[in-house]
Amino acid sequence: MKVIFLQDVKGKGKKGEVKNVSDGYARNYLLKNKLAEEATTGNIKALEAQKRKSDQIEQQEKENAEQLKKKIESLEVTLKAKSGDGGRLFGSITSKQIADALNKDHGIKTDKRKIELDQPIRALGYTNVPIKLHPEVTGTVKVHVVEQ
Repeated sequence: MKVIFLQDVKGKGKKGEVKNVSDGYARNYLLKNKLAEEATTGNIKALEAQKRKSDQIEQQEKENAEQLKKKIESLEVTLKAKSGDGGRLFGSITSKQIADALNKDHGIKTDKRKIELDQPIRALGYTNVPIKLHPEVTGTVKVHVVEQ
């Protein structure tokens, strides 16, 4: 019997896949526990329509990320910190501080985990910091650290 998986089933299939399984397994386990549904022509067409809609939404999200990337790359975030001799900071600038400054100064909400800062910034001056906006889109914001 052909079924469309509604959830991932270990060893059998992933959500959205159409597979041929034994009749007893389908009736007694998959259909009863609502892990799959029978692959009728109507159900297959509904699955294809759902896939098209999700692809369309994903494309829209990518376009929004591209627009945000252009906006972010033209911005400069200025942060103040106490520093000692030679421009060395007493402490560091973290990704959370950068995310808060982006939100407060420019109204751009980003998660601190999306900011790809290898190590915290520990010196005065300019630093280019990459921000992952989408799995395929990464923007760069210029961070300027000045003395307080």
